[in-house]
Amino acid sequence: METILLISPYWKEEHRWMVSSVKLAELWQRLGYRVVVACMGSQTGAETVSPTLTIYRRRDVFLPDPWNYGIAFGFTGLVRRIIKIEKPDLIVVNKLLFWTSLSAIALKLSGRRVIVLTDALVGMTWWPRGWFPKVCAAIYAWTLGWFVLLSAWRVVTYHPQPPHLLKRLGIAGKTQVIPTGIDAEAFQASVRKTDLDTMTVTYIGRLESVKGVDDFLAAAAEVKMKYAPGLNVQVVGWYKPDHPLVAEYRDRVTFTGLKQDVKPILQSTDIFVLPSYSEGLSNALMEAMANGCTCIATEVGGNRFLIQNGVTGFLYPPGDRAALASHIRRLIEDMAKRRTMGEAARKRIEEQFSWKVIGQKYLDLFQIAHHEHA
Repeated sequence: METILLISPYWKEEHRWMVSSVKLAELWQRLGYRVVVACMGSQTGAETVSPTLTIYRRRDVFLPDPWNYGIAFGFTGLVRRIIKIEKPDLIVVNKLLFWTSLSAIALKLSGRRVIVLTDALVGMTWWPRGWFPKVCAAIYAWTLGWFVLLSAWRVVTYHPQPPHLLKRLGIAGKTQVIPTGIDAEAFQASVRKTDLDTMTVTYIGRLESVKGVDDFLAAAAEVKMKYAPGLNVQVVGWYKPDHPLVAEYRDRVTFTGLKQDVKPILQSTDIFVLPSYSEGLSNALMEAMANGCTCIATEVGGNRFLIQNGVTGFLYPPGDRAALASHIRRLIEDMAKRRTMGEAARKRIEEQFSWKVIGQKYLDLFQIAHHEHA
């Protein structure tokens, strides 16, 4: 059995679930690989989860929102020790600009081949909120971030990036698109509701500024107050204690906190909203589409790759609360539109983003890596 070393910012930390890493590791195990993960975490240590999954962690110092960035000194040294112990056949770095991705530079200098995966080019096509974090992200992106991309043997993006930018970066010839995808068979179409007062509109994700949760809460609360008093509005995901949005909206909105299994939540969801100001390829959005939920998302990043506006969901400009409220109101009043959009969304996931499709793409990539290394 061949081994993949997956270098990831995190695994399953309360404040930072790295869903793409968790899902890709599961997919690769299904394809017959053993996966060894090197990541940051709240504690240093090693954990054998199963015969095909081992996790090594290096304790980090986490900078909260709007940075949402961890620093783990000695991480590259940990990666080198893991390589000596585990002797991986493939080395994959997931996510760009996180502290862990910097190990790709050192690995390149030592003659190792590294595949870099990323759902976004932070500081280039993905931005935090606030002018100062944006300036810092841009500087970081065009220095160390660029070196990481140049150090990669192959670059895999989860959704298409601007061709002119890839050419400018000098990586167009070694970049390809492979979405993370999801196990579509694990999700079932949600129950269709007809009573406006029993409908549920849901956001799933962390309460971070870049996610635009403030816009979702303002728009959904307005619709609930003016048009649908019985509408159930819920936010599912981690948030820091005494979060101001929770304090402001807890009398009108259900805040569930972190949930490891969102399937029951999606089963009861009629409308799913992803209000991010910047986004990669959202696993939450893919799961909602696979569940047949009617989806509304901002026209940024991978959202535009997943959703065909007006067909498999609605897109709107980030920050436009009036447009978001209008979409929510239309969908709660138009059962036929909810049904047709939900069915189209489910079909798109099955045809383009299911693991049956994505798994073969990764097998092809790994076979090319073996062939060129031989």
